Amino acid sequence: MNRRRLLFLSALSGLAAAGTSCSSGWQAPRRPEFTNRLRIPPPAESRRAAGGFREFALDLRAGGRTGFLPGLTTATWGINGSYLGPTVRVARGERVRMAVTNRLDEATTLHWHGVRLPATMDGGPHQMIAPGATWRPEWTIEQPAATTWFHPHPHEKTAMHVYRGLAGLLLIDDPDGPRLPSRYGVDDVPLIVQDKRFDDDGALDEGDVDSGTFGALGDQILINGTHDPYFEVRTELVRFRLLNASNARVYRIGFTDGRPCQVVATDGGLLERPVAVDRVKLSPGERAEIVVRFTAGEQAMLDSRGENIKQANDIEEEDFQLLRLVAAAELTGSAPVPAALGGAPAVPPPAGARIRRFELSGSEINGQDMEMTRIDEVVPAGANEIWEIDNTTYAHNFHIHEVSFRILDINGAAPPAYQQGPKDTVFIPKKAKARLSVRFGTYTDPVTPYMYHCHILRHEDKGMMGQFVVVKPGTEHQVPRTLAHRHD
Repeated sequence: MNRRRLLFLSALSGLAAAGTSCSSGWQAPRRPEFTNRLRIPPPAESRRAAGGFREFALDLRAGGRTGFLPGLTTATWGINGSYLGPTVRVARGERVRMAVTNRLDEATTLHWHGVRLPATMDGGPHQMIAPGATWRPEWTIEQPAATTWFHPHPHEKTAMHVYRGLAGLLLIDDPDGPRLPSRYGVDDVPLIVQDKRFDDDGALDEGDVDSGTFGALGDQILINGTHDPYFEVRTELVRFRLLNASNARVYRIGFTDGRPCQVVATDGGLLERPVAVDRVKLSPGERAEIVVRFTAGEQAMLDSRGENIKQANDIEEEDFQLLRLVAAAELTGSAPVPAALGGAPAVPPPAGARIRRFELSGSEINGQDMEMTRIDEVVPAGANEIWEIDNTTYAHNFHIHEVSFRILDINGAAPPAYQQGPKDTVFIPKKAKARLSVRFGTYTDPVTPYMYHCHILRHEDKGMMGQFVVVKPGTEHQVPRTLAHRHD
């Protein structure tokens, strides 16, 4: 440990009054110390396989022990490790194959959230992986650069599998993309944000994961599985890839000193041009890429601020400190963010576009809980439709598999500029209405559905999910609306 770092850590670890333990669970010190170096998920290893594929091996494991809290270890699940997974990085145009081995003692899946691919490769609840089995989905990366991710998607059990630690990032690069910070772990930094609650012995408190209105709402924050983290900044500009991988909590992420950041990408990829903001709002499953400028020798705090609950939503909101940034005495220069990022402009829905309406209630969509054998919607390949989402109750969000959409409006108002890029997940406050311009892909399969659902995982597990198939145009009325109950 060099002298500068030793002095820094000594300054941060002064005697803060320690919180006392109580029956409600472990409590952190009153003033977080932020002396734990931010863990950067390791890049996933790959090999060249027959047929020109690049193959990644992902093992889903139970029985891990992870040190989150001082002096304690926590039983966790992980992918190729004790908690979370490696970062899979692929390029546009590549042919990829995943060897996903389930080493749990129960069946699960692995869904590629935000990835555009055939329905049989999607990893939804129809692609269950039995204990001890290996699933080998393969596809060609045919979408722009984006920050996507993977997590389990078993029907009625997603919340627990994600809460215990099964998730990871899948980054898509485009060799022809703009010049942005891209040195992984140096100036291109993933931030997987999750909230947890711990018992006195350090165990994950799972009591609320499958209960209550929203499920798990933790009082401790992990970033990449690190509690009270800090990151050493070594460049003038840093690109942070933000992922809300929490079960239910909504964050408004920015800096305590109010410094601006530039949003360069949303869920589905790059914006047309950078958008300067002081905060980015992310509900579960949403992503954003921001670029932030630092000055040599300074310190800054990334945090989350709650909103007025009555006006925004009725999920419990709190203020959280997330990550301390410590800039080196000398910083490497960074090229400025390009004025044009190359993101595709929004295309208005065509005149006469099909409108589909979805009403969200407590745990139902259009008055129905999820049914594995029922096809709710049949969509012609390549369609550009308008989906109207009417939330009649408390806060929800809405995720559609495989597609890219644009938010047209929420309660009649256009979304903030930074949310006008390509999306796959949208937050819908209580009793609000959203309109989406949804562009579907060209993969067709009349018997294997994709999902749409609330990504507050408790709601998804309770049944707030539906199924759609994408078919050859003109064959919509030939598709049966009932499937055999399959776990492919």
